[in-house]
Amino acid sequence: MSDPNPRASIHIPSDFIFGEVRPNHKVVAPPAATPPLGPLAEFRGDWVGNGFNTIFRPDNTVTPTPLPNPIPPPPPPLDNILELNLTSESLSFSPSLGSVPNRGTTPQGDIFLNGVPYLQTVKDITIHGESVGIHVEPGIWIHVPPTNVPALGKTVTRMASIPHGTTIEAQGTFAEVAGPPIINPVDITPFQTVNPANKIRFASQTAASTNTPRIPQDLSSFIAAGTITQQLLDNPNKLLSDVIAKQNIIKTIAIIISTAPTPPLFGGGVDNIAFLLGQAAATAPNAQALQMAAIFWIETVETTIIVGPLNVGQQFAVKATPSIPFQRVPTFSGIAPFDVDVPRKLTVRFTQIQYTQTVLLNFATLTWPHVSVNTLVPADDVHVPDSAWK
Repeated sequence: MSDPNPRASIHIPSDFIFGEVRPNHKVVAPPAATPPLGPLAEFRGDWVGNGFNTIFRPDNTVTPTPLPNPIPPPPPPLDNILELNLTSESLSFSPSLGSVPNRGTTPQGDIFLNGVPYLQTVKDITIHGESVGIHVEPGIWIHVPPTNVPALGKTVTRMASIPHGTTIEAQGTFAEVAGPPIINPVDITPFQTVNPANKIRFASQTAASTNTPRIPQDLSSFIAAGTITQQLLDNPNKLLSDVIAKQNIIKTIAIIISTAPTPPLFGGGVDNIAFLLGQAAATAPNAQALQMAAIFWIETVETTIIVGPLNVGQQFAVKATPSIPFQRVPTFSGIAPFDVDVPRKLTVRFTQIQYTQTVLLNFATLTWPHVSVNTLVPADDVHVPDSAWK
């Protein structure tokens, strides 16, 4: 069983195969081995999830953002507004690229990359019944083999384009551990660009406030529903921790990337269009994306589902039990190998992707953390293997 709705993806013609141009047309070289994907081998198919996004974005007196509740005097500087989004996300991966040659110089020589194109789309679903597209990101993940020049081990890189006028190149490392990940807190509090230790907390970060520069202004209904709370504003990663707190995670692959990686890694970065950079002689920048860092956790989750009663040969589809409200969960499907006269518990496994991402934005003399988090599960049904019935 699969989702009948078409999903967005990066389309590559079926007859396109990366390779090397033959220097001698009379010599047919044997086909090259496909370079490994490493942890990126798990990036395949379509994924969906409901997450949370926070962004302090510029506001101004020229095109101010209209708010339903007036700001009491004395008004704060009209230079920022905190936007909070409950999100619905789709992440679609295309087939891997194959062997991508990168030419080196002496003494390094050539290396061969492999990668996975992807398309991420994010919609705001904060207001019940409404959906607004807020992010689309085409990109490619690549696996880079070890090199002598520079002296680095295996790495992965995410290359992405964002239609606000920003492109990123973020490189990093990966590791596999038994059990669940350790998810540390993340802080959205802005800080002085010239003195990062000096954090500036804003009234909009207080969930109970109803008349601050924030969207939505009044969070009382979200607090009551448990979807946007003070704890979540203080630490958006809590949404990820709450999901895995009730899960049995067998193993985790962690991918840690940054546009400004720590040594011995180097390279990468962020590029912005002129509007975002502004003009130094004026009040630059308008909204410069300075840096991006992210952690992706690829988790193997073991859970139980209840199926039946069923007749032999009968198809079934059962959703997993969510850990928290609002969470998307996978659907398990299969065919009963024998009669199931009473409900039966089956132990099954699935893969989920969690991520936390922080983009640092510069404007109005401060640096503003823009944090996005989500837990993604397969959009298509997860097949129940024969071994689950034994």
